Amino acid sequence: MVDIIAGAEPQSWSGGPDGVLVLHGFTGTPDSMRHLAQAFADAGYAVELPLLPGHGTSLEDMLTTSWDDWSAVADAAYTALAARCDKVVVAGLSMGGTLATWLATRHPEIAGLVLVNPAVMPQPEMAEILVPMIEAGETSFDAISGDIAKEGQVELAYDRTPLLPLASLGAAIDGLQAQLAGLAVPILLCSSPQDHVVPPATGDHLVASVAGPVERVSLDRSFHVATQDHDAGLIEERSVAFAARCFA
Repeated sequence: MVDIIAGAEPQSWSGGPDGVLVLHGFTGTPDSMRHLAQAFADAGYAVELPLLPGHGTSLEDMLTTSWDDWSAVADAAYTALAARCDKVVVAGLSMGGTLATWLATRHPEIAGLVLVNPAVMPQPEMAEILVPMIEAGETSFDAISGDIAKEGQVELAYDRTPLLPLASLGAAIDGLQAQLAGLAVPILLCSSPQDHVVPPATGDHLVASVAGPVERVSLDRSFHVATQDHDAGLIEERSVAFAARCFA
């Protein structure tokens, strides 16, 4: 049994009849989404906040995982939650937003998506950087975690970025593009104009790509990990109100 870093534990809340699946980001942990998950739970919903494979333990663990592992756990968590709920909203930060969007393409019955700085736009320049590094035998580079404007706030995440897992995420984002045109689920899109991880243009890309309605919230005081930043309260307030409309 691999030891989980203190604070990175998954969490479940009973409630219902409706539920929310909450998904954390790449190299991150449930800690970054715990307050948002708690806000949904306080509103009376059943909530699942899983720990994705390879996360919350050690970088070495994550090096052996890929999109197939993370998406399988996300799909299983959704299926289990949907089995005990009338309707389900899926919320995700960064790669959690990639997973949430992917789930909605597979499960059109999902009631709504809450996407916080989601990684859903291809970045071909990233592949150009990763391929030669991987071919040279490198396994990681500097951390992409911790992009927070709020003084003293720290993201519980790895201090290095694993290359092969990141390449698998990039390939998944590329593969997702063809499916976006058929995505009709209501979306609450929360985007930081000052995001140093996901290009701020991602929001416009998503709006232009999907078929369904998108409600946008600008996180003007926050960087990438906005759920732990100055606009965390705004995200929680708007997300709970959005879920209530989806479940009505």
